[in-house]
Formats: sequence, structure tokens, C-alpha cells
Amino acid sequence: MKLQHFIVMISLLIFSSSAFAYRCVIDMRKIDEALSKQPAITEMQEQEIRKLRAEGEALHNKGKHKESVEALHKALEMLGVR
Repeated sequence: MKLQHFIVMISLLIFSSSAFAYRCVIDMRKIDEALSKQPAITEMQEQEIRKLRAEGEALHNKGKHKESVEALHKALEMLGVR
């Protein structure tokens, strides 16, 4: 019985990581699209958004998808995108 629980937990972990990985790519695309439309934000806000976007991509590339999504969502909030 314990082996079955272990297998189920590992499977859930693998699938949830894949979902976060996919989410990262979608969020990066949303940020890029919003920035291309030249939103009404200050230069300082744009720099922070670009920093968060780069941080999110770096975390995504390292396989740290939860942290990546958190950084990317901060950038999306600053842009007013959901």
C-alpha cells in the first residue's frame, strides 16, 4: 500500500511540474505582447517588469517553475494583465 501512495505522489509531482513549465511560457508570451503595445507605464516600471520577466525565464530554464510563475505573475500584475 505504501508503494502505491509513493507512486501516486511521484506521478502528481511530475505532472504538476509540467503544468507549471507550460504556464511559464504562456506568461512570458503575455508579458512580451503587453510590452510590445507600449503600455502607459513609467520607465522604472518597465525596467522592473523586464527584470522580473528575465528572472522568470532564468528560473524556468533551471526547472524552478513555481518560482518562475511567481516572478512572471508579479510582472503581469504590474502590467495589469491577467
